[in-house]
Amino acid sequence: MIDPKILFMFFTTSVLLALSPGPDNLFVMTQAVRQGRKAGLLVTLGLCTGLLFHTAAVTFGLVELFKASAVAFNALKFAGAGYLLYLAWQAFRAGVDTGPTTAADRLDSAALYRRGIIMNITNPKVSIFFLAFLPQFADPARGNLSAQILLLGGVFIIATIIVFGAISFMAGVFGERFRRSAFAQKVLNRTAAGIFAGLALKLTLAQR
Repeated sequence: MIDPKILFMFFTTSVLLALSPGPDNLFVMTQAVRQGRKAGLLVTLGLCTGLLFHTAAVTFGLVELFKASAVAFNALKFAGAGYLLYLAWQAFRAGVDTGPTTAADRLDSAALYRRGIIMNITNPKVSIFFLAFLPQFADPARGNLSAQILLLGGVFIIATIIVFGAISFMAGVFGERFRRSAFAQKVLNRTAAGIFAGLALKLTLAQR
């Protein structure tokens, strides 16, 4: 199997990648600021569930479909962009609540979890990134290659949970103060709508 030193290097690299600004951690931060750290954590779990799909895609060769077929790649990315625009519209139309029972208390946990899954799975660039990144730390001489890829995917998911969990906590604490103000809530909602729309545009312009 994979040498522990290589595994540790992979974990460290994964943490640094999770910390670098990108659509996923920006998405988590936005949700946590608007709705609390619980929302950020649920979205994080959804995103990591999506990473299971991308790990399996690399392991079993499904990602080659996205590389070879422009139709499949574009269909998936436009579906993701459309979903992000839908979230932008929801955020733009969201009301405000400064009472003792906040939006965070009425979270639909399943919906937030699904939101993270859809956000991650509908980004074909993640699968292609995994295809380029994970095999660099695997070696057929060390045993079953598929098992190594699955292990690396699991380690990447653990690193993501740690980093995104910390982001959720900090953003949730920061956003709690703003959610007490109706004006601040409105600004947060409009800002979130702009971020989601920007992410949708970025995904639309993504190339294979």
